[in-house]
Amino acid sequence: MTQTQWRRRVFKPVVWILCLAPIGFLFYDGFTDNLTANPIEKVTNTTGIWALRLIVAGLAVTPLRWATGVNQLINYRRIIGLFAFFYGTLHFTIYIVTTFFIGGFSEFDASGLWDDLVKRPYITAGFTAFVLMIPLAITSTTGWIRRMGGKKWNLLHRLVYITALAAVLHYFWKVKLDATYPVYYGIGVAMLLGVRVWIAYSKQQLRRS
Repeated sequence: MTQTQWRRRVFKPVVWILCLAPIGFLFYDGFTDNLTANPIEKVTNTTGIWALRLIVAGLAVTPLRWATGVNQLINYRRIIGLFAFFYGTLHFTIYIVTTFFIGGFSEFDASGLWDDLVKRPYITAGFTAFVLMIPLAITSTTGWIRRMGGKKWNLLHRLVYITALAAVLHYFWKVKLDATYPVYYGIGVAMLLGVRVWIAYSKQQLRRS
């Protein structure tokens, strides 16, 4: 077994387990009646924060690959990104279902959703982050890379930078009392984007020289 095959057999299950752990803990808390006094808020907040964490983790894959020289790390960026979309979809769906469906699923309050999007900045930022993740998730397969071509695909997937910034703003504007953690995430995203800018600049300088 080559080193690459060994890493794939070890790392891939570990990444899957780590990405599934948050939803697993939520199910466990539900079965053990440990979802706090407001279970909807608990599930909504947990899925939202893990969507953000996985977006940041996905951004960290490329700088980590550059730093370690382990090119196989790039293989796990897609898994992390799809799980970020999975948790983001759960987060958005819970918000929609619990807020804008009147009398069960019989009537959808579209005007209420529009008012939220227009009048509440943190909803606008969160909705923007979610919508931008949709084309990223759809085109994450190898088939889409072949159809679009490498350059167009890479250009489209730069939307993840805007997604990350919008998700941090969503978290920052939602928190009313202590914005410490949103600031930490913002610093992390800024550093990861800064590393990319520095690497791109360095490569450009090398080409010129």
